Amino acid sequence: MTQNSPVKVLLLSIVTLGIYAIIWLARTRGEMVARGAGIPTTWLIIIPLVNIWYYWQWSAGVEHVTGGKVSTPVMFLLMWLISFVGIPYAQSVFNKVGQGEYGTVATA
Repeated sequence: MTQNSPVKVLLLSIVTLGIYAIIWLARTRGEMVARGAGIPTTWLIIIPLVNIWYYWQWSAGVEHVTGGKVSTPVMFLLMWLISFVGIPYAQSVFNKVGQGEYGTVATA
């Protein structure tokens, strides 16, 4: 997974009024799908109520790439309710995945 500073990702998301956060979601989704996660298109976040389901699927992808070390409900709550905490936390998790700290995940 791409290595980024969690603080940088958060600050860019704030400065761009959330536009970078959407781009980051799409990029991380693509990387998780490449590792075998089943996450639908990021375009779903623009549809009310469907975006909740999208965030759940995205969070399940995080659980998949970490081999179960980060649970879907925890990641979902962080991303949906307090994204200013969830985004940097997710990026730090992705950094660990990229460094191999969570082991290898089979790709599809």
